[in-house]
Amino acid sequence: MTDRAPLLSSLLKDAAAAATPRSSTPDEPQVIVLGGDAAYPIGFHGQSNRRTFIARASALSLAIPGLGAALSACAPDAAKTARDSAQAGDAAAAGMKGAAAGDLQNSSSRLDTSVITADHAHAKAAADSVSAANVQFHRYDPALPPPPANGVLKLNWRAYSRAVRIDNSTVLAAWTFEGDVPGPIVHVREGDTVEFTLTNDDSVPHSMDFHAAQIDPKQAFRSVGKGQSVTFTFKPRFAGAFMYHCGTAPVLMHIGSGMYGAIIVSPRAPLPAAREFVLVQSEYYLSAAVNGTRAFDYQKMLNTQPDFMVFNGRPNQYIKEPIRVKRGDRVRFWVVNCGPTHPSHFHVVGEQFDTMYLGAPPGAPIRGVQTWDVPAGGGMVFELVCDVPGEFPFVNHGFGHAQKGAIGFLIVEA
Repeated sequence: MTDRAPLLSSLLKDAAAAATPRSSTPDEPQVIVLGGDAAYPIGFHGQSNRRTFIARASALSLAIPGLGAALSACAPDAAKTARDSAQAGDAAAAGMKGAAAGDLQNSSSRLDTSVITADHAHAKAAADSVSAANVQFHRYDPALPPPPANGVLKLNWRAYSRAVRIDNSTVLAAWTFEGDVPGPIVHVREGDTVEFTLTNDDSVPHSMDFHAAQIDPKQAFRSVGKGQSVTFTFKPRFAGAFMYHCGTAPVLMHIGSGMYGAIIVSPRAPLPAAREFVLVQSEYYLSAAVNGTRAFDYQKMLNTQPDFMVFNGRPNQYIKEPIRVKRGDRVRFWVVNCGPTHPSHFHVVGEQFDTMYLGAPPGAPIRGVQTWDVPAGGGMVFELVCDVPGEFPFVNHGFGHAQKGAIGFLIVEA
């Protein structure tokens, strides 16, 4: 118990202060890291308030069972917490404009799950500037684009907030790469050169983490503030279906708010000719609609109970507008699971995969697969020959998630 004493002592001292709400000012946004025996500020400097107290209490309750219930009377009600967070987020977003690059936080195992940040406000204000009724739906094209002809791919992307319609009744207040969720499909061959620049047009820091890269993440994947850019170059060593995402802490919030996509690395030796499609599975955790748009809900992300589970950013879009191929076509699905949390139990109803690549294709193929799990942050390659005409649902076979939108139709035409 002695190693818990410093945090417990500090926690009890904070209890009285917790009863009086204090909101951050633009000069003092809160970023609290819970780790070791004490909670300490990192990145920005501010004073403890009720959110800080509750965050620290939550960490301690993991170590001391029953403490959470004893402290529950100190917790603010959920509506008040939401109001406090929104107000603090507005102030902190303004304060972020002057933040030095060295103050911006990148991913680490400690930061990912235990940072309470007022500066990561939702993109609600940006979405509210556009009438939800004017936000048009578009089907996300799943076709794999061609790789660069000369072996060099130059990408100059922007990160910014945008309203994105995902169905007739739902408009997201999203953080995006290049204005869409997911971001653009990137396609290269192993050994190609990717020259990447990210410019941040948002009020909060963002970054880029390519799972296909082998590179110093502290430098290449560093966060940049509004108006700043980061540039790096890499050459993918292995073929496969890889994720990319914002790596700024808390990573859960940035991925959960729309900042992810797929980079497909084809092997240098061509695979058998096929119709090739990219499916990015992801989860949406949303608050109630206000003025026609829905912001992302960080507490729901922590609770891991999504409102929607989707392929390529929109629930059921490939039921309304299916993927169509011809009888006899070989179909190759590059499946990337961007999570942020749940696996994808990928399956095609009425078919089997004659070939599945667990690692880099074309090595170590697995034959005769019915369903296979793609973990959050992972990607795999699934192939089948469409020798029977008909309508074939492709699904997340965890049907609680399929019912939330992770389903579509592959139409095989005679």
